Amino acid sequence: MDSQVGTILRQARNRRKVELSEVEAATRIRQRYLRAIESEEWDVLPGGVYTRGFIRTYASFLGLDGDRLADDYRASVEGSPPAADPGAPGPTLPRSGSIGSPRRPRWAWRLAAGVSLLVVALVVAALPGEGGGGGTSGGPQVERSEGGSTTQGTPKSAPQTSRPSVSVELNASGEVWVCLLNAGGQPLVDGQILEAGAEAGPFRSGSFTVSFGNGEVSMMVDGSETEIPATSSPVGYSIDRAGALTELSEAERPTCT
Repeated sequence: MDSQVGTILRQARNRRKVELSEVEAATRIRQRYLRAIESEEWDVLPGGVYTRGFIRTYASFLGLDGDRLADDYRASVEGSPPAADPGAPGPTLPRSGSIGSPRRPRWAWRLAAGVSLLVVALVVAALPGEGGGGGTSGGPQVERSEGGSTTQGTPKSAPQTSRPSVSVELNASGEVWVCLLNAGGQPLVDGQILEAGAEAGPFRSGSFTVSFGNGEVSMMVDGSETEIPATSSPVGYSIDRAGALTELSEAERPTCT
């Protein structure tokens, strides 16, 4: 079925007298992908959420309704209803022995750390002072030595917790589309196409989620190269603070749109 998406975008660009080179510079979408969209040569594009993201970005640049055109593409080309589009990255799952094991939410880690600090503080506050009849005083505690002399000590403080992080570095072996988000969901590589030989990073965060348009890329996690399959199809991963990778489904991969 003819989607008319490419015709609408081409006519809008021609009305505005905008060259494809200008669109490429503003949107970071390569001209060959822009031409493929306008001529509706969908086999040239990565497909799925990546093609829909290109359409949204291109349409928004031209002042058009990008969501509507992306839905038109999906309905006419992919044959799936608009409600099936994930729209945004779904939940990520870390590897815990096997793919698909549940990840504990970030808020749960923070809550557990906060409770631990509170328990430590209460235990320290409840410790009796030496020679004070089991009570505590507001000043420094006094310790009595074996010879009867006293020494003044400083109050004990709760231990500090560390927040480990993981580093990620990318090196494109061929032309590849990349979307890399940090633990807060902020884009570090914002849906850009890296040329062969291009590098990105190193980046450091508590965790990452990443999508690749194909397998033409190597990824170093904490200085060790990971195994990215040599595929022409999109792939995506979550990377936890320990550097473990979990492969993501299409609905879970970040789109940077």
